[in-house]
Amino acid sequence: AKLAAENTELIRPHSPILGNPDAPVTIVEFFDPSCEACRAFHPIVKSLLDEYGDKVRVVLRYTALHQGSDEAVRILETARLQNVFEPVLAAILERQPEWAKHEGPDLDAAWQIAESAGLDITRAKVDRMQPGIVSVLNMDAADVQTVGIQQTPTFFVNGKPLTDFGPEGLKALIQAELDAL
Repeated sequence: AKLAAENTELIRPHSPILGNPDAPVTIVEFFDPSCEACRAFHPIVKSLLDEYGDKVRVVLRYTALHQGSDEAVRILETARLQNVFEPVLAAILERQPEWAKHEGPDLDAAWQIAESAGLDITRAKVDRMQPGIVSVLNMDAADVQTVGIQQTPTFFVNGKPLTDFGPEGLKALIQAELDAL
């Protein structure tokens, strides 16, 4: 598998992938589940996946910059163990204002939102401290430092940083990569 060979600061073997794992164009998104801009971008990213079909994949990198984001990442990683990553991700982002509050995160609410999206939270609360999940958090945090990520979301398309930030800039960069194939 092409994926197993990818092990760089941008893409790790453990990174969640949305879309076709073997797509020729890879969007890497450094994202924070508590970040409002990431929440706003999620439907845009989903629509790009729909529009480009098998030609594009999104690799998510956790960038836990906000208070409580590390726990939100644990929720997402336990969802991945239970094969409910995408519905839980969608719910966590969609209902972000309910749990990622400016005065401080309400992580009980985040867990309840995940449960409503199909997560078995009894099992997940046991799994959340698994060494594998801890190492994902640690490696992603180290890569965020190495790559020099200052804010979320930060996008790369086939390794090229998105400099013209916004939906149009992202689409233009994807299109340029597709045209170069």
